[in-house]
Amino acid sequence: MGVSGCGKSTAGENLAEHLGGVFLDGDDFHPEANVEKMAHGIPLTDEDRWPWLDILGNEMASREGPVIVACSALRRVYRDRLRSAAGEPMCFVHLTASKEVIFSRVGHRKGHYMPASLVESQFATLEAPQADENVVTIDTEPPKDEVRATLLAAFPQG
Repeated sequence: MGVSGCGKSTAGENLAEHLGGVFLDGDDFHPEANVEKMAHGIPLTDEDRWPWLDILGNEMASREGPVIVACSALRRVYRDRLRSAAGEPMCFVHLTASKEVIFSRVGHRKGHYMPASLVESQFATLEAPQADENVVTIDTEPPKDEVRATLLAAFPQG
């Protein structure tokens, strides 16, 4: 979880491979209307996000074994919605980086519908996970190999 550009897809793919699980990118489950709004620089509302979170949570519940999902899950109510729909205990990995780093990453990204102009709205929406949410927080500013090692160390195999 985290704002756009924090490294969710890369981390999710690495963790799914490490755990022998399935990786789902939350971006792939957005209704077309959500994608269009974001592509035009319009932030999503809660009403836009509820169906997307339900679809994603149901998809998680339908899978066997470890399911690793890249999803912004910016607010606690969104994380609670995913927990409810998935029906399984889950751990969130909160990927963090400074605004400057995030803006740079999103600004240099090619082929993604999310414009850098929406990053500020994501930071404004973000509610850091609380201690009771079963969360691991990882800074994604260090070199990629160091971030990957930190992530995989937090989830030993077996």
